[in-house]
Amino acid sequence: MKEKIKLILQDGSEFDGYSFGKAISTSGEVVFNTGMMGYPETMTDPSYKGQILCLTYPMVGNYGVPNGEIEDNLLKNFESANIQIQGLIIDELSEEYHHWEAKQSLHEWMEKNDIPGIYGVDTRALTKKLREKGTILGKIIVDKDVPYYDPNVENLVDQVSVKEPVTYERGPKKIIVMDCGIKNNIIRSFLKRDITVIRVPWNYDFFEHNLEFDGVFISNGPGDPKMCDKTIGIISKALEREIPTFGICLGNQLLALAAGADTYKLKYGHRSQNQPCKELGTNKCFITSQNHGFAVKEDSIPSEWEPWFVNVNDNTNEGMKHKSKPFFSVQFHPEATPGPVDTAFLFDRFIEKLG
Repeated sequence: MKEKIKLILQDGSEFDGYSFGKAISTSGEVVFNTGMMGYPETMTDPSYKGQILCLTYPMVGNYGVPNGEIEDNLLKNFESANIQIQGLIIDELSEEYHHWEAKQSLHEWMEKNDIPGIYGVDTRALTKKLREKGTILGKIIVDKDVPYYDPNVENLVDQVSVKEPVTYERGPKKIIVMDCGIKNNIIRSFLKRDITVIRVPWNYDFFEHNLEFDGVFISNGPGDPKMCDKTIGIISKALEREIPTFGICLGNQLLALAAGADTYKLKYGHRSQNQPCKELGTNKCFITSQNHGFAVKEDSIPSEWEPWFVNVNDNTNEGMKHKSKPFFSVQFHPEATPGPVDTAFLFDRFIEKLG
């Protein structure tokens, strides 16, 4: 028998639905993603830490969930070792799945990982509300009531970053990866280009540990970039030493803060695999994968830097680069998973700057 449950928003709105996954209550920040596929990758993306995710595509679960195969000491089919979301909101749940790589259903996977879900929700109405009012706290009530949880008051990066350095050996060129909640495919993208990756915690001052490296990469991750003051301080040292530096998503915001720019919280963020971004000074427009709730204030970017990309939908900043030094960053995800790989060339551009 279907178990009726509720999604309750902090503004008092209620949405009825049915339970799937783990039958427990949860709370977090409710956000929406307009992608048509990629739920295993999306749900394991650490950038979603603390959030209850609403998928706008009407039917979810039809291709199941792949296995936990390990490759290069990383889960091959997921973007981290855990499901990162607090809960999942969907319209129609596909109880049967069909895919040659699938090993379990979405329901089974979530149940094993203690993640609750609610289906049968009018996700169109919910998304319209979030677009009008912005992201809002909510809770899925199953077995008991729970208080509202605001993830933005916590340092979420500290919760998803590695605790000790990890090295992935490849070629002679080495980069430091500042793990603020990195997706596995960013590491894969460097490894397949024969780059040795030294993955360090978000607050690990690698200058004090005398590590040998050729460049610095700043990863994606969850939450407010201003919570990561230690990361910003370390990035400032890299800029002072003119070390080639590249940032993605949260990394774009952290690099901006280290350079002297400012950031702000978007009304409802960008979460999808179809965000159009124009490269300024050209006629090129790329379709990009995105997942972020904060952005860089473009008019705060220092004069020695310049905006690089802009979001065609709302004109928000999507990247910046230094006018003369080897520093640049983008707000979108060139590593995709899920989404298009149109901008994967940015990894090659960074590698060219390593010397």
